[in-house]
Amino acid sequence: MLYSPIKFRNLEIKNRWVMSPMCMYSSNDGVATDFHYVHYGSRAQGGTGLLMVEATGVVPEGRITNKCMGLWNDEQKESLKKIVDFVHQNSDSKIGIQLGHAGRKASTWNGKQISLEEGWETVAPSKIPYAEEERIPHELSTEEVKKLVQDFKDAAKRALDAGFDLIEIHAAHGYLIHQFLSPLSNVRTDEYGGSFENRIRFLVEIVEAVSELLDENHPLFVRISGTEYAENGWNIEDSVKLAEVLKDKTVDLMDVSSGGNIAGAKITLFDGYQVPLAAQIKKETGMKTGAVGLIKTSELAEEILQKEEADLIFVAREILRNPYLAVQGSFGTEDKCDFPHQYDRAKI
Repeated sequence: MLYSPIKFRNLEIKNRWVMSPMCMYSSNDGVATDFHYVHYGSRAQGGTGLLMVEATGVVPEGRITNKCMGLWNDEQKESLKKIVDFVHQNSDSKIGIQLGHAGRKASTWNGKQISLEEGWETVAPSKIPYAEEERIPHELSTEEVKKLVQDFKDAAKRALDAGFDLIEIHAAHGYLIHQFLSPLSNVRTDEYGGSFENRIRFLVEIVEAVSELLDENHPLFVRISGTEYAENGWNIEDSVKLAEVLKDKTVDLMDVSSGGNIAGAKITLFDGYQVPLAAQIKKETGMKTGAVGLIKTSELAEEILQKEEADLIFVAREILRNPYLAVQGSFGTEDKCDFPHQYDRAKI
C-alpha cells in the first residue's frame, strides 16, 4: 500500500511518501537559492511521491525568520519555478508548497525573538505574546485580517503560475492561523473571535479565496495542529469539527501535526506519536489525512496505512538524513519505486 498511487482530484501521486515541509532558513529576501534547488531536487530523485516546499510567507512580516522563503513578488516566484521545472522534468514526483504567516512567532532567529532593529513588528489576533519576555504583538484590525486573506490568495496565484501541483495552507504550530483558532491566543470580540465559528473564520475565508483559483488538477491541503496540549485550548474534538467544515469547502486532505501555540506545553514523544490524531479525524469525518511525527521506517509507514489511520505519510527528519528513503524502502520487496536510470546499478 505504501507504494500504491493515490489521487486527489485529478492529481495522481505515485506513492504515499511525502517530504514534509521543513524550513531551511536559507533564502535571500524570500528568494530560493541553489541550495533549495539541490535540496528539493535530490528528494525527487529519491522516489518521494510528493515534495512539500517549506513554509513560505505570503507577506514579508509573515516569515518566521528573515531567511525564510517568501512568495509576495515575482522574483520569488521565478526562483521557485526553477525548482518545480526540475522536479517535473527529471522525475514523476509531484511538488506542492505550504503557504503561511508566522504571526506572533515571526521575527525570530534560532527560536528567539530578535530586536525590532534586526527584525520587524509582529502581528496576532490579540495582544498576547507567545512567550512572556517577547514584545506584545500588534493586534490585527478586522480590515487587516481581510487584507491577509487576499495576500494568501495572491501568493497561491503565484504558486500556480510557478507550476506547483498543489497548495497547502499552514494552520498549525502556533503560527497566525492557529493563533486565530485557539481560544488561548484569540480573545477578539469581532467576527474573528469568540465562538468556534468565528475563530475558524480566518482559515475558512483563506480556503474559500484560494479555492477560487484551483481546478480539478490542483488539490488543496490544510496542515493543522490536532491538539495544542493545553487545558481549555484547541483540541482534537475541535480539529474533528474543523475537518467537517473544511471537507465541505473542497479541502482534499488534513495534514495532522500538533502543538506549537503554547510555550512550555508538555508533549510525550515516541515514534508515530501524532498518528492517533490523524486516525481520529479520518475515522470520524471520512476525510483523507496525512500522518506526520517521528515516522522513521517503511515498516511503520506501511502499518499506519494498513490500519487506515492515514492516507499519506509525511516524513521530516528521516528524509533529511536520507533523501533516498522512499526508493530504499522498496529494495528487497516486490514494491516498485522509480529510481533515476543513471543510478540503476545501485539497485543490485
